[in-house]
This record gives sequence, C-alpha cells and structure tokens, in this order.
Amino acid sequence: MTIEITHTRREGTLVDGTSRGDGSAEILRLREYGRTRRQPFRWSRNLDCWYLPHSRDHATYTPSLELLAQRLRDKGFEVTLTIDNGDGRSFSEAEEEREEKAEGRADRFGEYAASAARSSEAAWKRGHDISERFAFGQPILVGHHSEGRARRDHARMDDAMRKSIGESDRAAHWTSRAQAAANYQQFKKDPGRTLRRLDKLRADLRAVEKWQRGESAKGFSRNPADPELAIERQELTEEIAHWEKVIEDAEAEGFKVWSRADFKRGDFVLYRGTWYEVLRVNPKSVTIPHIHNGTGKRIVRATGNQHDDWTWTAPYDGISGRTSADEMQQPPQAPATEPQESAEQSPAVEEPVPVGEPTAAAAPAAGASWLDGMALVLIASKNTPRRRKRALWAMTRREAQAVCSDPRTSGRSYMLTWTDRPGTEGAAWEWVPDNGRHAPVLNELGITPRREWTAAPQAPDAEAA
Repeated sequence: MTIEITHTRREGTLVDGTSRGDGSAEILRLREYGRTRRQPFRWSRNLDCWYLPHSRDHATYTPSLELLAQRLRDKGFEVTLTIDNGDGRSFSEAEEEREEKAEGRADRFGEYAASAARSSEAAWKRGHDISERFAFGQPILVGHHSEGRARRDHARMDDAMRKSIGESDRAAHWTSRAQAAANYQQFKKDPGRTLRRLDKLRADLRAVEKWQRGESAKGFSRNPADPELAIERQELTEEIAHWEKVIEDAEAEGFKVWSRADFKRGDFVLYRGTWYEVLRVNPKSVTIPHIHNGTGKRIVRATGNQHDDWTWTAPYDGISGRTSADEMQQPPQAPATEPQESAEQSPAVEEPVPVGEPTAAAAPAAGASWLDGMALVLIASKNTPRRRKRALWAMTRREAQAVCSDPRTSGRSYMLTWTDRPGTEGAAWEWVPDNGRHAPVLNELGITPRREWTAAPQAPDAEAA
C-alpha cells in the first residue's frame, strides 16, 4: 500500500495510507520533523491519518519531509510526497477559525466540568448515606455477624470519598481549561501583548527582506532564490496587517499607544502603579529611576532616592499614564466618582495624609442579607508591600466575592481582594485608576461597580445619653 505524504498551507502536513503494526508509527513518532525539526507526527481519530501539529497556515520545511519519505522507503514502503505551499488561506480567516474553535472548546470543557462536578457530588452523597449507619460512632464488632457488612460499608465509603475527591479535581481541571479557552480572544487581542507581538513580527519581516536581498540577518544567510522566502514574506505581511487592525480598533475604543513623541525629559510616567520621572526618551522606551526606588512610594523623582545611580527602562507598551512636571506639582484633586477614561491620568499625591479612625461599610437595610452590604475591592501586590491599600471599586460583598474568586482577576504579580473595613480614605487606602482590564469579567458577572465609598453611620454613644 502506498503511503501519501501531503502538505498544503490550508490543511497542513498529513500522512495517509498507514496501518496498525506496519512499522511506520515508530518512524513517524520520532521528534525530528517540522520547521523546528523537533516535532513528532500524531495520530488523529477525526482525520483518520497522521498529522504534524502546528503545520497549518505555514510553509513546510521541505528537507524534513524528504527525510521522512526516505526513511519510509528504507523500510520497504512505497511513498509519494506532494508539497503545495501556495494553497493557503489568509491570516484573518485562520484566526477567525481559531477563535471559533476556542469557543467550541470552552463549551465542551464546560460540559466536562459540569459532568465531573455532578459525579463528585453523587459520590459524596453515596458515601454520606452509607456513613449514616455509623453516625453515632458505632465501631466494627469483631466476630459479630455484622462485621463483614460493616467492613464492606467502610470500604464503599472510602471508595466513594476517593471518587468524590478525584471527580472534584477533574472538575477543577476542566473548569480551568474552559476558562482558558474562553479567554483566548481576549488574550490574543490584548493591546499590550499585540504591540509586543507586532514588534517581533516586524523584526521577522525585516530579516526576510534582508535574506531576499542577499544580506545576512539573525546571524546567518539564506538563498535569495528560495521560494519559501516569498511565502514567508506574504504570511508575515498578512499577519502584521491583521494585528495592526486590532490596535486601530483598540485606539478607537480609547486605548492609548504611547510613542517617543509623547514624552520629554522631566515628564512623569505611570509605570506599574508608581509615577517615575523621565530621565531619557528612547526609541522604544523611557529611562526612569530604578524601580527599587519605588518601594512604598507613589512618586519617584530623579534625585533624592536610595539608588540614584541606578536606572530602569520602561517600554512604551508597559506605561499606563503620563503627566508633566508642572502638573505633578499641582495640589491633589478630589477623587472622581467615575472611572477615568482619559489615557493621561491625574498625578499622584506624595504628601502624607493624617491618619483617622477606621470606618466600616454602610450596613445593609433591616432584613437584608449580610452579603448585600458594601465592600471595597483592592489590588494586592504579590511582591511589593505598599504604604496604602489601592482601591478599584466599591460593590456589595456578594459581588466582591464573585469578582475576587474569578481566576481572571489574578496575575503573576497581583491579585484582587476585598474588605468591608478598609480604614480611612487617603490614610489607609486610596483610589487608583481603573484601566479597564477587568471589564470583561464585570460584564460577564453583570456587576456595575462604583468609585465612591460611604462610611457606615456611627452608633450613638450610650454613655452620652
């Protein structure tokens, strides 16, 4: 039987015509194929053939497929090799299909998680029902006629509990997989990540253009007549155009793309929650005092720091605000009651604020649930302690629990927490700008946060009466 190896940009690399036990699987599973020459082929039940992962929408590395064909021929197989790098689809079409598949995975994994949760609950209930016989601590009566049944009940309870725990872990696994799939589009279209992705793609495109001119790039040269260079250039051009459109859409919605023209020496930039004075403006970043100077401080100036001789470069895609030196000297203004939509955020307060007595959230109305009381949602840093708590929103305790327990509101260096006794505004905590990062979570949960905090009314003093 003839083994057919085919590659098209639309379908990827496929190997058809094999059968179980014919010896081809050992060759196909070698990690020596693909563009990286470190990938194995995998079997697909849906396609009913072998396929090379991540080979769709790309030009293939022809020598690796020729090596595979030669190895199969050496084993006595008749092999045909067909490569068509011209049959492809646009990057936008491919990305749209990936988003649709991610939505399908989210729904499918959500069903898996729900099924595992039901199975876990059923196993727990089954074990609990058996344990009712021993509710008052009845021991196993050795030698009694009930000994065998009692030991079997204990074994069934143990099995049920183990299954309940296992199914609970499985439900958590599929829940996280479903959440990751649901966040695919948001992750891919995040403006900061998109800007960094564009920088890399443009560098790759410049390298391809140099190779086509016969020049060296990335430390090596390629044959200018290689037809794959033209295909790679087309792929990169399409992908860059797609992500540039994503950035244009984000700018239309209020996202600010910072550049060298927006800054001058002496300005202040908001970087990782702290205002730093700009020491130098670079093509892709600004030089600021070292971030170690920002520990416990809201404003870091050029001099008077612990590490005056140390500097740090803040890339433009990591900057979230800008203000001039004159605006930084102005007295602070009262916090706004609505989220700031402007990309240029108001300057921070450097002077300490007198400490007052802690205040609690307003108590819920009579007869209302405790969860209906007000809470303050805070940003907690996992790495850097801060002098004041940073508040994002005010909402009910029930809403705060839902927001802070959502895995999307926690990152590598921060997490969201809540409290109903934050202390005095300005002394123990302060409002920080809402950059809209968690807007999809709030919309999904149906929560409309507030940006004002009302202290609970103080009870009358009994002794004064």
